[in-house]
Amino acid sequence: MIKRAEIEDSMDVVRLASLLWPGHNIEEFKIETDQLIKNENAIVYLAYVPLGEPIGFAQCQIRTDYVEGTTTTPVGYLEGLFVKETFRRSGIAKQLVKHCEDWSILKGCREFASDCELDNEESYNVHLKLGFKEVNRVIAFAKKLT
Repeated sequence: MIKRAEIEDSMDVVRLASLLWPGHNIEEFKIETDQLIKNENAIVYLAYVPLGEPIGFAQCQIRTDYVEGTTTTPVGYLEGLFVKETFRRSGIAKQLVKHCEDWSILKGCREFASDCELDNEESYNVHLKLGFKEVNRVIAFAKKLT
């Protein structure tokens, strides 16, 4: 079952998000998740097994700034996608992303985009299987100012 996350589902999202992005502060995740759930230009979907256990989530937002590889605005943007390992390769990620795509269309988007880290081969392959096409590769740089 896929459903839109509500405030009462916030900790389910946080627990799953902490598996996708380990090392983040749980309290900060909770605050951010609550803000996303309340934001009309963001949405979080949760996937559940029949007995009610949350097993995956997708986070999508509407972007109005330039999005790499797109030519229109606004653009639906897949910010995060996670399915517990036991439940992968069963179509759950595809269902979650389809919900995000449908929501993006309702928000006036004609394009949908995402990204992943250069070395995250699993995410890269999932994106390709979901119909995304690679449009660019970026290496970011930073240095301390003294």
